[in-house]
Amino acid sequence: MNSRLFSAAARTTRAFAAAAASKSINVLPEARSVAGAVATSCRGRFSSLAALGSYGEHQNAYRQWISGALMLPAAVYMLQDPPAQAAELERTFIAIKPDGVQRGLISEIVSRFERKGYKLVAIKLVVPSKDFAEKHYYDLKERPFFNGLCEFLSSGPVLAMVWEGEGVIKYGRKLIGATDPQKSEPGTIRGDLAIIVGRNIIHGSDGPETAKDEINLWFKPEELINYTHNSEKWLYGK
Repeated sequence: MNSRLFSAAARTTRAFAAAAASKSINVLPEARSVAGAVATSCRGRFSSLAALGSYGEHQNAYRQWISGALMLPAAVYMLQDPPAQAAELERTFIAIKPDGVQRGLISEIVSRFERKGYKLVAIKLVVPSKDFAEKHYYDLKERPFFNGLCEFLSSGPVLAMVWEGEGVIKYGRKLIGATDPQKSEPGTIRGDLAIIVGRNIIHGSDGPETAKDEINLWFKPEELINYTHNSEKWLYGK
């Protein structure tokens, strides 16, 4: 009986430790380290422990080792990464500023959001007044650059858009890049297409509440379109 129990514990421990160490199961790094250490330390020890158990020697230590071996997979399992949760379906406000419009970057920027899989649900080309620009940047009204910022936004056509998709607010900001193009990663819109902060070509909502406020400022409810895009079943599997 002891021999069969030992064999089962040994097989379970070796298989689980090897799987965790090789990343074939999804466990946290600390759990993988433990599993790897166990896999290494167990090499060459199973036969000697089995021999001790078969002759009835050191039974207490033997039983403790068996218990630990059987419990290891459960302990490591508890350290597995939690399953990924789908991001919430949401909407964000994106605006191509006058410099982006004047430089002919509309199609380039729109295509990046489309290629990602986000859905365009509202779009219009407008020249905002300075009063309107001040409403848009109201949270920056105490900053010394506020007036210049508003003057620039109202200096020419702005392409206002609303994009929809899972996680679009947070990832939309990643697509855009850092406020300072010099700090934006290559591959982002600002990292590829802009050079200085004062001409960073695009604006994107920085959070759910901001997105809601900006969408309500720039668009009437009837200007927002609800529809199912043909690509959604291929994007979300729904």
